[in-house]
Amino acid sequence: MIHPERIKKLNDRPERKGDYVLYWMQQSQRVDWNHALTYAIDRANGLSLPIIVYFGITSRYPGANARHYAFMLQGLAEVQKKLAEAGIIFVLRIEAPVEGVSALARNAALVVTDRGYTRVQRQWREQAAREIDCSLVQVESDVIVPVETASPKEEYSAATLRPKVKRELSRFLVPLESRVVKNRLSSGPVSLDAAMAVEILGKLNMDAAPAPVTWLKGGSGEAEKLLENFIRDKLKYYDTLRSDPSRDYLSHLSPYLHFGQISPLKIALAAMQSGHSAREPFLEELIVRRELAMNFVFYNRCYDEYASLPDWARKTLDEHAADSREYLYDLAVFEEARTHDSYWNAAQKELLLKGKMHGYMRMYWGKKIIEWSASPEEAYRTALYLNDKYSLDGRDPNGYAGVAWCFGKHDRPWKERAVFGKVRYMNDRGLERKFDIRAYVRAVDEDCGI
Repeated sequence: MIHPERIKKLNDRPERKGDYVLYWMQQSQRVDWNHALTYAIDRANGLSLPIIVYFGITSRYPGANARHYAFMLQGLAEVQKKLAEAGIIFVLRIEAPVEGVSALARNAALVVTDRGYTRVQRQWREQAAREIDCSLVQVESDVIVPVETASPKEEYSAATLRPKVKRELSRFLVPLESRVVKNRLSSGPVSLDAAMAVEILGKLNMDAAPAPVTWLKGGSGEAEKLLENFIRDKLKYYDTLRSDPSRDYLSHLSPYLHFGQISPLKIALAAMQSGHSAREPFLEELIVRRELAMNFVFYNRCYDEYASLPDWARKTLDEHAADSREYLYDLAVFEEARTHDSYWNAAQKELLLKGKMHGYMRMYWGKKIIEWSASPEEAYRTALYLNDKYSLDGRDPNGYAGVAWCFGKHDRPWKERAVFGKVRYMNDRGLERKFDIRAYVRAVDEDCGI
């Protein structure tokens, strides 16, 4: 079932006679549990037409680099293979996505696309809506409850969004049945082979650094293996061990969610069916916290700027901007993990090497950037730059909300102190008290070959 709240016409043009239905895939980079693809198949079957799926790769995507593209291409190779098995043509090209989809749309009866929330994703769809001369329909497939359905405004915190989301959950937490294509094309437009990732990366003229990760491989199949292992071996301990960076009880699914390689709906239903009581804190993060980030990015146009913070947080940080700091570091020191703090350095090394940082350490990491930067604005720029450049799930609503949280977003005022004002503070003694933090440092150093 595809709820009508997931479906939105982006222009006022009608369906028409055409050679195929075109699905412009950008955010939901998967074949299974994809509402946009399902909708496109339904319309194609209803019109007795075949379907073409298009994906445009541009080297100009803001902040993206070889690490991100390599992971994405691993997933797209799987998409291409699975679509071929389903009788669907996949067209992958290096070009501006709006130009590519507009060209293919000339022979289409209608165009379907998925939904993204970041600025560039929205701009692409708005531009395509102006240029495509047939119906363009957007179908949401990367949140459980569509953002506008959950709330008509930017929410203050998880506490204000949670009851609104929970009121809708029983309606939206339903499986998506797969569809079979009734009409097939024997051949289609010229396409790149997504499996030729090295050649594609070469054509994109990407910088070699940061290097692609080796411990994770992109793609829905890999995501489903991680989900299965998490449900079987880790979920029952999630409530007590998820925050311990010295132990691995995380799902590691955030990069796959970022690239749309796995459906949050599929994950949520699997967790619910597990029967583990610890599923509740996991579902809180997957649904409420993740969709709070979507709410933030959708309703706050300054989501990647210091100006996105609540008034109280900016006021208190600005009031303490001139406070004395025991340590001051520039971007190079942060980036190269050369601070005086071995715990912070380990977190940054983990990000550099693995493209992912333990969630609890990411909070500590962000707080210390505030403490060791010349101003809160500089700290904000540094945290966003490092997260977007090195993290596989950077340039993402969760990343923007996570950085903003370190500066007071979605939080409340705390006891006032130097530098932070009333923004929540974290220190190394808290790490030592709660975890075997030195074991975490040793593990990271071992991964780095130190």
